[in-house]
Amino acid sequence: MNAIEELTASFSRLPGIGKKSAARLAYFLLKTDSAFNQNFARQIASLQEKIKPCSVCGAWTENDPCPICSNSLRDRSVICVVEQPQDVQTIESFHEFTGLFHVLGGVIAPLDGIGPDQLAIASLIARVNTGNVQEVIIATNPTVEGDTTALYLQKLLSAQTNAKVTRLASGLPVGGDLEYTDKLTLARSFRGRTTF
Repeated sequence: MNAIEELTASFSRLPGIGKKSAARLAYFLLKTDSAFNQNFARQIASLQEKIKPCSVCGAWTENDPCPICSNSLRDRSVICVVEQPQDVQTIESFHEFTGLFHVLGGVIAPLDGIGPDQLAIASLIARVNTGNVQEVIIATNPTVEGDTTALYLQKLLSAQTNAKVTRLASGLPVGGDLEYTDKLTLARSFRGRTTF
């Protein structure tokens, strides 16, 4: 296997990149100037050194705590629970939610061997009980696993905290991911959220 084939194989491992797109990327880099390639390689190599999960909410950040958790202007009475760190950026991009976030790190998926103990649920309960949290918005994806996780969280939070528990309203497509949801749909879902 030559260098182009190796690079193509590496690119094709990325989500959403097929073999043809991977080959296009490899040939693009071959034609690009050396300075761009070296800078690009340096950015990739240092990514995991620079970006870490926030010790408070679990979102990706260069500074710990993240800019959202350290922002005193955020509404600390509301926590939005999401599956993955990239979901925080998706919700932040529409500039309507002003509360805090909590990243679970996945969803309950017994077939994949993921139970509640593998998720950041204990730290969520601790945050809600130690802070002045009045509402927890569950913003898991509208999938079977996301709905199962939401129901589990709703029962647990209702039993162990005094916070109101809400779920994003309908409008999000079933089987879809927050990451790919358009801003208008997401904004309407937040405005129309309901109690369990």
